[in-house]
Amino acid sequence: MKPWLTFAWIAALRFLAEGRMQSGFILSGIAIGVGVIVFMSAMLTSVQTNFTNRVLTSQPQIQLLAPQEVARPLRLHDDGVIEAAIVQQPTQRILSIDQWQTILATMRARPDVVIASPTVSGSALAVRGDASRSVGIFGMEPDSYFRIVRVPDYIVAGNSDLGSDDILVGLELAKDIGATIGDKVNVATAAGGSRTLTIRGIFDLGNKGANERNAYVALRTAQSLLGLLGGVTTIDLTVTDVYAAETIAQDIQATLPVEADSWIKTNAQFFTAIRAQNLSSALIRIFVGLSVAFGIAAVLVVSVLQRSKDIGILRAMGCGRGQILRVFLIQGGVLGFVGSLAGSAIGAAALMVWHRYARQADGSELFPLYIEPSLFVSSAALATITGVIAGIVPALRAASLDPVDAIHG
Repeated sequence: MKPWLTFAWIAALRFLAEGRMQSGFILSGIAIGVGVIVFMSAMLTSVQTNFTNRVLTSQPQIQLLAPQEVARPLRLHDDGVIEAAIVQQPTQRILSIDQWQTILATMRARPDVVIASPTVSGSALAVRGDASRSVGIFGMEPDSYFRIVRVPDYIVAGNSDLGSDDILVGLELAKDIGATIGDKVNVATAAGGSRTLTIRGIFDLGNKGANERNAYVALRTAQSLLGLLGGVTTIDLTVTDVYAAETIAQDIQATLPVEADSWIKTNAQFFTAIRAQNLSSALIRIFVGLSVAFGIAAVLVVSVLQRSKDIGILRAMGCGRGQILRVFLIQGGVLGFVGSLAGSAIGAAALMVWHRYARQADGSELFPLYIEPSLFVSSAALATITGVIAGIVPALRAASLDPVDAIHG
């Protein structure tokens, strides 16, 4: 090890030890600041990750639909004169995707598509005894669809083994019609289809609206109920990069005769909220970092003033400006690093306490915490760099002291 490095470290640690009260106060401030950053960052990451995971396991990442019917004004031949200026919009019918088998094969051949599943969906009326509820029927192929929307993960009673005469219903819908596993429910649609199905499973998607309305049946069962024999209303997709879903959807829509909606588009408000949260989090980090930097700088400035005679003596004994500069830069870095370690411990402890005592009404956890080791590494690195930068001005002041003036001053 180089002699000057050994001297700089020894002098820096001795100065910190001699001013232990000042060092203790600034270390406490740094620890609290880093603890706030760790706690806030972990909480924000956990909220976003849990919401994203729930969204991605309860809806397709991309959904392909048949183009909607659009009414246009009637024109006379080629002269452009409008015959009917007032256009009545048509009632939107349940439309099947034209040549959906070909489109499905094309999707399954794309390298950026992981899973493609055909589905049929529409409105129906679920009747059991005197109770009836409006529901949304989703007919699908379980083998592929349940890899996109993981309904089996949310089954709270029964199972997800769908036969042609079976149905999966939400927890709220089962309560509303007074049904349980094995009960019969009559499902009727506006297309004239009607069928008595057996409740095979009850699910809880964590969303009351979905639990009240969603019902899952086999693909052929839904086709028969909705009058779409041989047709499908949507093709649901998962892709290799979930955050590129909108770009992929636009590419599909531009090349095929379908409308493509991505989960990013349908959850636009969520992403707006995420951007706002990230901006707020960044501002808080900046202000905490500035407060830490000013605190370290203030302590080091006071240290320079208190030890001006010591610095003068060291200069007179042959210490160069560079050595004095390093002493105070090391002090700033040590304060930042040690404070970040204490802050990381405080933040982790606060997260554990919050996770233990913040519970839902039934006693279950609000959501899993995602604490990545990189959070602590980045916090330590940021605090250390901030400490070194904060020590630049005091270090330059100390290095510029004239030995004679410092000793006599």
